[in-house]
Amino acid sequence: MRRADRLEEHRDNADRAELRELDMSTGANAAQQEYWNSVAGPRWVGLAGYVEKRVERINDLLLVRSAVAPGEKVLEVGCGTGAATVPLAEAVGDTGEVVGIDISEPMLAAARKRISQSAQRNITLLQADAQVHVFEPNRFDLIASRFGVMFFGDPVAAFRNLLGAMRPDGRLCFACWAALEENRHWLIPYEVALRHLGPPAPKPPHAPGPLAFAELEYVRSVLEGAGYEAIEIRPETPEIIGASAEEEAEHACIMGPSGRLIEEKKPQERVRELIKQEMTEAFAAHAKGGEMVLPSTIFLVTARRADAQRTSEVPR
Repeated sequence: MRRADRLEEHRDNADRAELRELDMSTGANAAQQEYWNSVAGPRWVGLAGYVEKRVERINDLLLVRSAVAPGEKVLEVGCGTGAATVPLAEAVGDTGEVVGIDISEPMLAAARKRISQSAQRNITLLQADAQVHVFEPNRFDLIASRFGVMFFGDPVAAFRNLLGAMRPDGRLCFACWAALEENRHWLIPYEVALRHLGPPAPKPPHAPGPLAFAELEYVRSVLEGAGYEAIEIRPETPEIIGASAEEEAEHACIMGPSGRLIEEKKPQERVRELIKQEMTEAFAAHAKGGEMVLPSTIFLVTARRADAQRTSEVPR
């Protein structure tokens, strides 16, 4: 059987098995599974690419920093709607392969549509929890993620599980958000919502969420605890190109830290509309010649297996 035929068969089998692969039995990330399948996933897809357009430049940064190369096998964690999956597949070419894993069926449905519209036939999608899923050992040259690794209930256990799927000379590369104060695209609407609704209920430090990896030393400790070395964390400050002030405000009411605060507090419609109006005014101050430019800060994190160097030194 030709390799292309094997890949096609594997994709078909994976598509049929996706719902079965979602491991709900452990409950390792049950809250996130519920949230991304019932709340955030449908909302994200319903925004018709709005979120993906804002972070296009981060895709480019991730591709460069990961040094993804033709012929490599890549595991993308938290592949979502496939916006980074397709560029990764283009980079590895026909001789390579990309496996995208996510817990959100609505987002994977959007990814399947995106992939079907692309020229890529080297992508497999898997609906599963990367923290506990049993991967084929020593398979992947690169494990990559764009904002998909901050939602694990037990990050050390999750990264240790991913480590086993990595080749001894493989590498990890992911993008995560820095602190709220360094991301004006979130801080602008959050300050408005906070003024009207008060602070959110207390949460444990580093609770799963978009800002769980905002502290560098915490990220380093997680990876070291999971068995990685050669850990490098580089801050980057890509500008996010937003939509109109009105659209930014509307989306901020349902997504990001401000959206989560509004969802928690459940304000009356009158208050919600006032919040959205003030968000619109705040965003308008950042429009430059009709274009909304929003400052952001991310971390690009790279690491290798702790046994990588020792393995490479073993005589062959």
